[in-house]
Amino acid sequence: MRVTQMMLANNTLRNVSKSYDKLGTYQQQLATGKKIHRPSEDPVVAVKGMHYRTSLTEIEQFQRNLSEAYTWMENSESALNHTTNVLQRARELVVQAKNGTLGQEDRQAIAREIEQLKKDLVQVANTKVAGKYIFNGTKIEQAPVTDGTPPTVRNNNDDFMVEVAKGVKLKINVTPNNVFNQGLFNTLQQIENELANPTSNLDNLLSQLDGHLNDVLAERAELGARVNRLELVEQRLAEQQLIAKRMISDNEDADIEKIITELKSQESVHRAALSVGARIIQPTLVDFLR
Repeated sequence: MRVTQMMLANNTLRNVSKSYDKLGTYQQQLATGKKIHRPSEDPVVAVKGMHYRTSLTEIEQFQRNLSEAYTWMENSESALNHTTNVLQRARELVVQAKNGTLGQEDRQAIAREIEQLKKDLVQVANTKVAGKYIFNGTKIEQAPVTDGTPPTVRNNNDDFMVEVAKGVKLKINVTPNNVFNQGLFNTLQQIENELANPTSNLDNLLSQLDGHLNDVLAERAELGARVNRLELVEQRLAEQQLIAKRMISDNEDADIEKIITELKSQESVHRAALSVGARIIQPTLVDFLR
C-alpha cells in the first residue's frame, strides 16, 4: 500500500487529537476529584452511584425523623416530670389537710393551691410543640383538655408513629389516657371541694391521687425505655450513613495518585507524538528538490 504524506498527516492529527482527549479527561478528573462526569462514561458506576445516593437520602430522612421523635419524647418527659412534681405537691397538701389542727381558713388556703395545681396540669396536658398538641394522640391540632370545674378531657389515644428506619415505625407519644385522664382532674376537683366543704373523704381521695401518681411514673418508665431504643436506632443510622458515604466515595471518587501518574505518562506520549509528527510532516517535495 502506498503511504502518502497526506495519510501521515492525517494519522498524526488523529493521534494527537486522541492524546488531547485523554489529557482532557485526566485534567477533569483531577479538577473535580470524580471518576466520571456523564453516565455514558461508565454506566455501571453511574447506576451504583444512584443506588448508593438513594440509600443515603433515605438515611438522612430517617435522621430528620429521629430529631422530630426526640423533640416529642424530650418534651413529653419534661411534662411528665413536671406532672409528677405537681402531684407530689398535691399529695403533700392533702396529707397536711388531714391534720386535725388546721382551721377552716388553712384548709381554704390549701384548696386554693390545689386549684392552681389543677389549672397548671391543664396547661401541661395541652402542651404544644411546633404547633402540635403532643398529648392528644393523632389529633395533634386539638387541645385534649378544656379548663373547667372540673376540667373536661376529650383525648385521643391513638399512637403517633414515626418511621425511624426502613419499615420500622416507633411510637413517639405517651398514651394520654394513662396520664391526663378525666379521673385525674375529677380527683383534684374533689379534693378542692372536700377542703372547702369537708366530708371526711380525704383518705379515699389520697388513695386515688396515689394511683394517678403511680400511673404517671409507669408512663415515664415506658417512655424512658422507648427513648433508649431511639438512641440505639440513632447509632445504627449513624453507622449506615458512614458506610453509605464510604461506598459512594469508593464508587465515584478518582484515585488521585493513579490519575497523576497516568497524566505524566500521557504527557510523555503526547510530546513524543508531537515530535514525531513534526519530523514526518516537515519535509516537503520542495525540500527534496533543493
